[in-house]
Amino acid sequence: MPPLTEPDARVSEELSEVLEAILDDLGEDEEATLGTALQRLKAALGAPERELDRRAGSEESVYAELQALVEEFGEDAPLEDFVTVKASAELSELIEALLDEADEETGLTLGEVRAALEHGLGPRLEAHGVLESDAEQAIAAELDALIERYGADTEVEEVLRFE
Repeated sequence: MPPLTEPDARVSEELSEVLEAILDDLGEDEEATLGTALQRLKAALGAPERELDRRAGSEESVYAELQALVEEFGEDAPLEDFVTVKASAELSELIEALLDEADEETGLTLGEVRAALEHGLGPRLEAHGVLESDAEQAIAAELDALIERYGADTEVEEVLRFE
């Protein structure tokens, strides 16, 4: 039976950051799989597996979390499926500005944010000092990537960066 939630929704933020760093560091000839990530993390921690299982530090808990994912999804599972993507600080500010204006009864979706951007949201937020004048194009590209990955109907709270 397939999992009820997307794999990346089941990954801690800390592990997601580790997996993203491993993904960025992989050579062209290396497979981007959970098994590869597990090998990389084990080598980076420099300890035998049994010892890693007994230690309780954050690196070891990330290792244990990765081991559990390998057991559930297999070593050949694509690594990119487990990297959680969040909106940048700039896009998060734009989304928060829209949320402040939106009807609290309905959720705001990525597609609605994109439509608002296409209908003049950028210049309006720029005039209020929320958005830099040169940021709109980069934010639109980031938003398009999030829509491609998660879908236009995804609620913005799922990608909003809270800091």
